[in-house]
Amino acid sequence: MEFDALLLSRLQFAFVIAFHILFPAFTIGLAAFLAVCEGLWLKTGNETYKRLYLHWVKIFALAFAMGVVSGVVMSYQFGTNWAVFADKTGSVMGPLLGYEVLTAFFLEATFLGVMLFGWKKVGQGLHFLATCCVAVGTSISAFWILAANSWMQTPQGFAIDEEGKFYATSWLEVIFNPSFPSRYVHMMLAAFITTAAVILAAGAWQTLRKHDQKPTRWQMRMAAGTLLVLMPLQIMAGHWSGEVAHHHQPAKVAALEGWWETKSAQDTVLFAIPDEKTRSNKYELAIPGLGNAVMGLPKDEVIQGLNDFEGDHPPVFIVFWAFRLMVGCGLALLGLGIWGCFKWVRKTIDKPGLFHWLAVPGGMLGFVAVISGWIVTEVGRQPFTVYGHLRTEDSLSPVSTAEVATSLLIFIVVYAIIFTTGVIYMVRIATSGFDDKETDDPKKERRAPGTAMGSVDDMAEEENSPASDNSDGSRGSPSNSRENVSKHDDD
Repeated sequence: MEFDALLLSRLQFAFVIAFHILFPAFTIGLAAFLAVCEGLWLKTGNETYKRLYLHWVKIFALAFAMGVVSGVVMSYQFGTNWAVFADKTGSVMGPLLGYEVLTAFFLEATFLGVMLFGWKKVGQGLHFLATCCVAVGTSISAFWILAANSWMQTPQGFAIDEEGKFYATSWLEVIFNPSFPSRYVHMMLAAFITTAAVILAAGAWQTLRKHDQKPTRWQMRMAAGTLLVLMPLQIMAGHWSGEVAHHHQPAKVAALEGWWETKSAQDTVLFAIPDEKTRSNKYELAIPGLGNAVMGLPKDEVIQGLNDFEGDHPPVFIVFWAFRLMVGCGLALLGLGIWGCFKWVRKTIDKPGLFHWLAVPGGMLGFVAVISGWIVTEVGRQPFTVYGHLRTEDSLSPVSTAEVATSLLIFIVVYAIIFTTGVIYMVRIATSGFDDKETDDPKKERRAPGTAMGSVDDMAEEENSPASDNSDGSRGSPSNSRENVSKHDDD
């Protein structure tokens, strides 16, 4: 393998996007979780939901900031490392990425300030609206980003002029290209699942450290229930994406399945070591004839193998094992969801045990699955940037190997220092547990200026809390009938 400018540019972009995707995958789900918590608090007056919101919004602020910073770097790389790609596809990709800024980022940025620094400085309804707008904004951002990326996977609604430049002939076809619906559903579910795994892991760690409190138990219940409900839907969404890829990217499907020969009734390969030199699988463990059924195809339908795409198929080993890693993580999360809900029903979810010891490292499974899924998607598109129309080698800027190597090294060092520090800080907050007196005694804590929620006045927070009452009973929860909900036993 020669480390030339092309390979180093691919590695650099892969490194940056792998870092970046972790934060949007987390913030999309966490924003929805915060909106649910605040909505439940306003509706029921239950102090538990308020404490969950105040705890996790600090983590959201940090994750959102790091996601924005890491995402900006990728846009610069289009001009530095992939200038030819930007020049040829700019008429299509530019508006899609611009719409993301105009519709999603501006919405998020506008209401994020109210969400973080307007707690009890604005009305309860307005603050809840701000939280919901931020949550919607993250989903809209994912919409446009995935529309652009999906167009690169399954391009349609375009034409190419005499200079080799792409331009849109139908924006509806560009946006709603064949792979976009399934990939958008798949990614959104992945974001919710990833967040649920993190919340479950944080609760499990708090339980093991004897920091178990009512919010701890409830966040574990909500996370386990989310995994139980969403993982089966995610499996179906993944199958949907596979069917789309079979029709539009057969080489990718052949690589992730390990199919070399073109034939009907393909096998389902469970384990193998793909060897591109011999164009075969070593140490193969497969279920004969099950491949067609797994793909939802007739038994006698012929499925193309990698030998039909010699020279135009992706690196098989990487795609093959990234796919299995993604599936394995998903099945493990499904198991945690089933187990957690079982313990919830048995009222033993707050009892430290094997489940909690497994749930703690399980918090990383969502991130591993997301990165593995993106490897399958992006590496599986090779050797094209725009599938079937623009090859990766023809998209590269005229840069030297030394220039790319230097910038890659700088990225690695800077990211290792800054983002690792940020992640460690978020982990410390997530696992620290809940202070029983955080809302009951506002004089106990004063948040430092410049921190997330730093402008919040704790006394104002207490006085305006829907769960607090004046001595005459004239104030309290949004509904006087709910004023004592927070006092109920959580079981």
